Amino acid sequence: MPQDKARKLQQAIETRQATIAVMGMGYVGVPLSLAAVSAGFRVLGFDTAQIRLNALGAGEVVFSHLDPEPINRAIAERKLELTADAARLAEADAILICVPTPLTRHREPDLSHVLEATQAVARALRPGQLVVLESTTYPGTTTGVMRPMLERGGLKSGEDFFLAFSPEREDPGNARYGTRTIPKVVGGDGAEALALAELLYGQLVEKVVPVSSPATAEAVKLTENIFRSVNIALVNELKIIFQAMDIDIWEVIEAAKTKPFGYMPFYPGPGLGGHCISIDPFYLTWKAREFDLTTRFIELAGQVNTAMPYYVLGKVVENLSRFSGKALRGARILLLGVAYKKNVSDIRESPSLKLMELLAERGAEVAFHDPFVPVIPHTQEHAQHAGHRSVPLEPGQYDVILIATDHDGVDYARLAASGTLIVDTRNACGARGLTGANIAKA
Repeated sequence: MPQDKARKLQQAIETRQATIAVMGMGYVGVPLSLAAVSAGFRVLGFDTAQIRLNALGAGEVVFSHLDPEPINRAIAERKLELTADAARLAEADAILICVPTPLTRHREPDLSHVLEATQAVARALRPGQLVVLESTTYPGTTTGVMRPMLERGGLKSGEDFFLAFSPEREDPGNARYGTRTIPKVVGGDGAEALALAELLYGQLVEKVVPVSSPATAEAVKLTENIFRSVNIALVNELKIIFQAMDIDIWEVIEAAKTKPFGYMPFYPGPGLGGHCISIDPFYLTWKAREFDLTTRFIELAGQVNTAMPYYVLGKVVENLSRFSGKALRGARILLLGVAYKKNVSDIRESPSLKLMELLAERGAEVAFHDPFVPVIPHTQEHAQHAGHRSVPLEPGQYDVILIATDHDGVDYARLAASGTLIVDTRNACGARGLTGANIAKA
C-alpha cells in the first residue's frame, strides 16, 4: 500500500535513519549535502565528475565561498560519502537532483543533465524512495518528463515511489542567507509526495513553503529570476538614459531606495551573469511557445542585458580617446574581475568573458586580474579564454583598467591614485568616494 511505504519513509526521516543522496556536487549540491549532514542524516554525494569528487575528498578549496573544513569533517566522520557509482543510489531513501540546466546555442532548454540523472535514478529506483528535482526548469518537467522515465520500470509515482520538485535558491557569497535560512518551496506529485518532501526539507531548513503541484513550484523559481532579470534590464536602460542627461544612476538609486514602500533597489552592470537570471527566464520563453504565447517582457529584458557589454565597449573607446587620445587597437586593457559577481569564483555566463572577447576582436591587448579566479576554466561559449591566468594588479602597465566585478579586498584607492584611466561598470570607486578625471562610469 502507498500509505505503508509513505509511513515507513516518514519514520526514517523523523528518526534520522534515512539516507539522502544528493546528485551533483556543485554550488547547490555541496551546501545541501552539508545541511543534511548537520541535520543528522547520512549523505551520499554523487557526481559523474570524478575529478571534482577527488578534489572535494582531498580537502581542496573547490568553491571559493565555501569553507572546506565542514566538508572535510563530514567525510572524516563518515557522514558524507562521495561516489560516482550510480548503482549506489538504491541505498538512498531520498534522492535530491541538483544538476545544471543550461541553454543550447539556440537559447532553448538543455535538459541533458536532468535526463541523464533521471535515467540513473530509474535504474536504481526501488519502492519507498522519494525523488526530488531541484534544478531550475520549465513547468511540467517533473511530471511530464521525469515521471514517465521513472515509471518505465513498472513502479508508479504516488504508489511505489514519491516524486516532488523543490527549486534551489542558493546565492553563492551571500553572508546573510545560507541554505538553512532560505525558505524552501516544495510541490509534490500527490499528497503523500508533498507531505514527505515537506517533512524532509523541514529537517534541513527553517521554513518550508508547500504549493499545490510540482509545476507551480517550477513556476515559482522562474518567476523569481524573471523578476530580477526584468528589473536589472530596467536599471541598465535607465543608466544609459540618465548618463546621456549627465545624471548618476547610482545616486538616483541610493536616493530612491530611501522610500520605505513601493520600491526595491536593483543595480546596473556590464551585463548579466550566473546560471540563474541570465538563463532561467528563457526556459519559460521556450515553454510559452507551446501555448502560442510570447514572453515580450522576458525577451526585451534579455535584449537589453545582452547589449550591455557592447555599451561598455563603447564607453571604453570613448573614454580612452578622451583621456589619452589613443585608439582601442593596441591599447593595453586590464579587466578587473571575471567572476559574474563579487567575492565568488563563479564565472558561469559572466559578462566579463564577453567583454574580453569584444576587446580582443578590436585589437586590444587584454589581461585580467581576479583574486578569486586564478585561471579561467573551459566554458562552452568562450573556450578561447580557457587557461588564461590572472595577472598582478599593476595599474601603471595598462592604458585602461575596466572594473567588471567589484570584489571586496581590492585597493581601489590605489587604483584611483595611479592616474591610469578607470572605466567602472559597478560604481566600485564612486561607492568609496573616489573621484577624478581618470575615473569614468560605464
